[in-house]
Amino acid sequence: MKLIKWCVAGLIVVFSLKIHAQGYEQEIELFRENYKAEFLKDGHSPLKEADFKYLDFYPANEEYKVKCKFKAKSGGEPFEIPTTAGNTKTYTKFGEFSFKVNGQKQKLAVYRSMALMNNPIYRDYLFVPFKDLTNGEETYGGGRYMDLRMKELDGKKLYLDFNKAYNPYCAFSSGYACPIPPTENHLKVRIEAGEKNFLKDH
Repeated sequence: MKLIKWCVAGLIVVFSLKIHAQGYEQEIELFRENYKAEFLKDGHSPLKEADFKYLDFYPANEEYKVKCKFKAKSGGEPFEIPTTAGNTKTYTKFGEFSFKVNGQKQKLAVYRSMALMNNPIYRDYLFVPFKDLTNGEETYGGGRYMDLRMKELDGKKLYLDFNKAYNPYCAFSSGYACPIPPTENHLKVRIEAGEKNFLKDH
């Protein structure tokens, strides 16, 4: 009888994990569908719907949704981040995330755009540009981005989800001014999650 109970309990755990994994995969799929839809709304977009077949992503992997500690930085002076166009964009350092990924301790700075602060729609947006050891091979050489909103920092559990990492417009076409991730956000690990190289030459 005990053996039967253990078997049933084991099956319930396996089934629950499978349902959870499917739910997470659907969450990431929805994120990517919304990501594609944004290209069609933007009049300055580098992509049309016909280009979507050239977008490529790593399979959803919840191991790259990492639990973080966040340390806020108050009173940071504005500074300039160089862009791929040779100009700069102004940001402040909002804080820093610390976490483990692939068993290694890492840190990422999170920034706030001075330009977006003045826009009521985007004033609570936070920006996390980063590079990792996949850049120039499986992913865009100029690095990738993640976005957060301030309300996401309110809970007791804070996560960075690298499955939601996306390419800057410069990965798809020239002529854009894309911020280059600062040196402090160059990770010394491979982040095999999120968007990969665009599969169409430009």
